[in-house]
This record gives sequence, structure tokens and C-alpha cells, in this order.
Amino acid sequence: MGTRLTIMALVIAACSLPALAQGCALCYTQAASSGARMIQALRSGILVLVLPPTLMSVGVAAVAYRRRNQFRETDSEEQEIRDAFDTSYED
Repeated sequence: MGTRLTIMALVIAACSLPALAQGCALCYTQAASSGARMIQALRSGILVLVLPPTLMSVGVAAVAYRRRNQFRETDSEEQEIRDAFDTSYED
């Protein structure tokens, strides 16, 4: 399972590489006409906008992964439920 997940992650990462080359025309024009200080501010602004949603997504995924078996019933509980709702109509 781990190998399969790793391969899927690598494929997704490889497919998204061309998307990194795309840029906003306004951002490109603004960055090209500004100095080094403005470019650094633009990079910092991008990080400020990207990091919180990324960290929240990772946090939600981690919580979901940790609690994935919290509501799973054991085999004996499942059998008890089946026996309780077993309605055999005998005449």
C-alpha cells in the first residue's frame, strides 16, 4: 500500500510541474518593473497566501487519518447487529 501511494504521489507531482511555469501576467509585469526589495515582498506575500491553506489541509488529513477507525465496528458487534435485526418469518 505504501509503495502504491508513493508512486501515485510522484505521478501527481510530475504532472503538476508544467503548471509551475504558468504565471499571472500582472504579477510578472509588476515583478519585472520593480526592484529586488519589491520582488522579495511579492515572494513573501505568495508564501503568506499559500501556507495557511496548505497547513490546514495537511492538518485535516492528519486528523482524518488518525481517526479513520474510530467508528469501525468489530466483527462481533456486526454479528450482534445482524442477529438483532434478523427477521425470519416462520409460519
